[in-house]
Parts: sequence; structure tokens; C-alpha cells
Amino acid sequence: MFIPLYDGVALRYLKRPIATYSLLALNVFVYLTIATGLLGSPQTIGLKLGMIPAVIFGSAVVDPAIAHVPAWATLLTSMFVHGGFLHLTGNMLFLWVFGDNVEDAMGSLRFTAFYLLSGVAGALLYAALEQQSQAPLIGASAAVSGVVAAYVLLYPRVHVFVLAFAWLPLSITALYIILAWIVVQFGSALFSSDTETGWWAHVGGLIAGAALTPLLRRPEVPLFGKRTA
Repeated sequence: MFIPLYDGVALRYLKRPIATYSLLALNVFVYLTIATGLLGSPQTIGLKLGMIPAVIFGSAVVDPAIAHVPAWATLLTSMFVHGGFLHLTGNMLFLWVFGDNVEDAMGSLRFTAFYLLSGVAGALLYAALEQQSQAPLIGASAAVSGVVAAYVLLYPRVHVFVLAFAWLPLSITALYIILAWIVVQFGSALFSSDTETGWWAHVGGLIAGAALTPLLRRPEVPLFGKRTA
């Protein structure tokens, strides 16, 4: 698979992608806060801030002494909690590479709303399909999936520099990289026996991102743009 490194595309409308930087910083801050035990035991953080489908649909409850926020709020808090360093790093790398240009195409406020809505949509789809599950869903993958969907709609012809198979440096058109990534998400959601990854949350984020991008992009930014790098 491909690990994106950078795309080299300059921002056109913004001096700095403040929202992307802020989301990166917030995710890292929450991770460090959890890792150092400031929010209690890291082993129970999923129950405190993760999205639990059975709780969302009312068939289970979290002990009020443990729960940090109401059940509905976990649709938001869950996307800032990660299960480990690699989980965090993978999501933040995709946000770092693709987020700044999507933010540039939308504006910082609309991008922030887009990111959060993609994450919530992914969590809701996962919860709807796993209503009896009491396993917490955590991570920014659904929100980041929305960003990836937006990027391929806005910049399909841009060349992205990647590590293929974790060691081979390549420059590949974004369309091919992201289509391969999307196929993996859908294929894993449909056929994978991996029950620890919320594949349907990724799919929900992708669908939401694709639906929201035409609505939230700047009017002067075309879909399927011809910018190249």
C-alpha cells in the first residue's frame, strides 16, 4: 500500500491552513493527555470518550462514574481519541498531506465543519450497522476519509509523493493512489474478518466527504480541477 508524504501543491487562497494545523495539534494533545494518564486510565478511555453503538441506540449504558460526556457527544469526542501511536500517526499523516489543500479549497471554517461532519457521518453509519456492539469506536479515520474523498474530487491530477510498500519512493497521480485506498476501505468493510477496525466508519466518512465537497468548496474552485504539480 502507499504511504503519502507530500504533494508539493502551493496554497492559492490561504496563507496558512490554520484549521488543519489546529486539528493536528488537538489530536496530538489529546493523545498525549491520554498517554500520560491525565484523563484517567488509558485502558478505559474508550468507555469515557469513544462512541459505543449500543449506547447510542439505548440498549446499553456506560456507568455515569466512568462516562465523561453524554452519549451523543461521543460522536465528536471519539474522533480525537486514538488507540496507539501508529493509529494516530497514520491518520495525522493523511490529514497533513491532504488537509491543507482541501482547507484551501473550502476556507478554514467550512473545512472545520466538513471535517467534523465527515467524522460524525462515519460514526453514525458504523453505529447503524453495528447497533448491538458495545465496543467503542475511536479515531479520526472517518473524518480523514472525508478529507481524502474531497481531495480526489478537487485535485485528481495532482502528483503525490509516496512510499510504496513502505520503502519505494514514487510520484503517482492522486486519482490512482486514492482510488486504490478507497477500494481497500470498501473491500475491507464488505469482506474483512478484522472486527477491531471500524471499516464502515471509513466508508461513511468517504460518502459524506464526497457529498459535502461540492456544497462547501469555494465557488471558484472547480471539481476535478486541472491543477498539477
